[in-house]
Amino acid sequence: MTRHLALEGIDNFRDYGDYPVAGGRRLKRGRLFRSASHGRATDADLAAVGALGIAVIVDLRRKSERLRDPSRRHSTFGGAVIDNDIGEDEEDDWQSHIRTSDLSAAAFRAHAFDYYRKAPFVVRHLDLFRRYFEALAACEGPVLIHCAAGKDRTGILAALTHHIAGVERDDIVADNLLTNDPARMARRLPLVAKAIEEMSGRAPSEAAVLTAVGVEGAYLDTAIAAIEARHGGIDAYLEEALGVDRAMRERLHARLLD
Repeated sequence: MTRHLALEGIDNFRDYGDYPVAGGRRLKRGRLFRSASHGRATDADLAAVGALGIAVIVDLRRKSERLRDPSRRHSTFGGAVIDNDIGEDEEDDWQSHIRTSDLSAAAFRAHAFDYYRKAPFVVRHLDLFRRYFEALAACEGPVLIHCAAGKDRTGILAALTHHIAGVERDDIVADNLLTNDPARMARRLPLVAKAIEEMSGRAPSEAAVLTAVGVEGAYLDTAIAAIEARHGGIDAYLEEALGVDRAMRERLHARLLD
């Protein structure tokens, strides 16, 4: 299947359903979507997204990110939007990295590993992840999750969803690596390079920007290892930190699996 929905101003938009799961079942198609931000969406993009009938949008970005790049919605969108302003007085980790690092590829890679190690436990993320699973278990229509680039925060939450559904680990990683789509990378490189230079006053190398824009399978491995170290396993984390108990799992399976 073609997972990516080709849009003009919304990057990295794709269906992350339709994977085989344990027990011979399959994750439904057309229920789970992920993307980057929607601030540059064209009218044609809004019409295409509107046709999907999305019931809930989970915006994983900070308040400052949402204000800097406000989302566009189709005029007929009547669903719920989940976001929060928790921790807005804390320094933006990405901007801090841009200002203080040497902007090398190695620095961006090290930052990514550090980010994935911490991200599952950030209070703002815990609130958003918890509310996402509650909405996913309750609503009838499709759910869309997105952050700024649709790769890190979004990737972790999509991976947790896949784990609950019973998607194999290899498929979980492969789905996240679809972020490295060559067409997306080509579009993003000049935009991210410009943004980094504007924030830092220094021009990053192409290798550094490639590292900043892409993802590696080892990033998700790092997040999962951190979860396992703190909670003893992903299932324990889901229940203890996010409230995904057996009853909610059953509701999620009933809604998401064929």
